[in-house]
Amino acid sequence: MRIQSAAEPIELDDDLLIAGDNAAVLRRLPEDTFDLIYMDPPFNTGRAQARRTLAVAADPGATRIGFGGRRYRSRLLETLSYDDAFADYLGFLEPRLTRARELLATHGSLYFHIDYREAHYCKLLLDEIFGRDAFLNELIWAYDYGAKPRRRWPAKHDTILVYVRTPGAHHFDPDAVEREPYMAPGLVSAEKAARGKMPTDVWFHTIVPTNGREKTGYPTQKPEGVLRRLVGASSRPGGWCLDPFAGSGTLGAVCRELGRRFVLVDDSAVALEVMRERLAPGRPAEAKSRDRARAART
Repeated sequence: MRIQSAAEPIELDDDLLIAGDNAAVLRRLPEDTFDLIYMDPPFNTGRAQARRTLAVAADPGATRIGFGGRRYRSRLLETLSYDDAFADYLGFLEPRLTRARELLATHGSLYFHIDYREAHYCKLLLDEIFGRDAFLNELIWAYDYGAKPRRRWPAKHDTILVYVRTPGAHHFDPDAVEREPYMAPGLVSAEKAARGKMPTDVWFHTIVPTNGREKTGYPTQKPEGVLRRLVGASSRPGGWCLDPFAGSGTLGAVCRELGRRFVLVDDSAVALEVMRERLAPGRPAEAKSRDRARAART
């Protein structure tokens, strides 16, 4: 694995960890290259209020069909918000998603990870960029952790929107995905019960355990089991995978395990150090955690 800054020449001759703004890095990566792009951007949780306007325009070549058989396209005109880290969240995402589509190989897939606050708006934006016919799945990752409010249903899931570069030509290998036990094994044959079933679009998977092997201490770390499914299904052995919001480097850890190549991008010094330690060859996660704890005490 090579570690470099965004200002250095980018060559895909080794796994890469790139320090810098992902908008600049994405512009310099080669097009039509990646089997899979996983994007887990900030969730925009600080929004106090927001107003969005959606406009439509007639377009004979569009895929949406409305009243009287007329075809139309939609355009998200503006996002107005305040008391928020991103004054225009969709404006922040749009150039990155547009470039992500160009970076995907013909058979490539985008997995866009978001929470309930923005999922519906991001779906509209992705429809515009990729086209509605390129929408493959809405995956629901369900877990049970965190606060349990008493005046509403507890929010215990994230959404992963899946889009492909070329509808019908995308790579998808269900045999590469770990199978799940049947919820009612008595209703299927003994052979099927022993083999397990293909996961559906609802995934029940715990978060990263606080005392588990994977734990890095990074606050938004995602579990390897979730990414292992999407990497196994939508990338080929030896294929390139990209994470522009790499955080703790889970995509890189999974790609290394499954024999894929990876490019990880982040501009956080903390994230870069976590990834450097996590992905250093020959150092188990437990040793890395002990090193960090020892350094914090000194």
